[in-house]
Amino acid sequence: MSVFLTQAEADALMAMEKHRTSADRLRLPDIGGGLTVSLTSADGSESFHLDISRSRINLAKGKVQNRARTTVVLAHIDIGGAPHRNPDGEEIACPHVYLYRKGYGDRWASPIDPERSQRRLTIGRR
Repeated sequence: MSVFLTQAEADALMAMEKHRTSADRLRLPDIGGGLTVSLTSADGSESFHLDISRSRINLAKGKVQNRARTTVVLAHIDIGGAPHRNPDGEEIACPHVYLYRKGYGDRWASPIDPERSQRRLTIGRR
């Protein structure tokens, strides 16, 4: 069963503040592994999943995606993978980001500035 959203619904879900449902300490996945983090909206009305995966062969390859309503991918980032061909035929080099687009779901990619994608993220403690 496919779930389709209007663009306004997808944009609203993407903009919602999200919180982890568990305070358990998490460990990023090992090579070839994956991790799914359960999230909820600030008001508890919506559930989300944050999926993080790493490649087994290409160690620079990974994926991070945010899902709503179990199956709807709102945003998906590919790093270190193959180029993506959009429905209009345009080829988008990696890294790229997919944002939900009505009628296409997560099949439409946009480039990520490689300069910005090389920066390291620092995750602070609360």
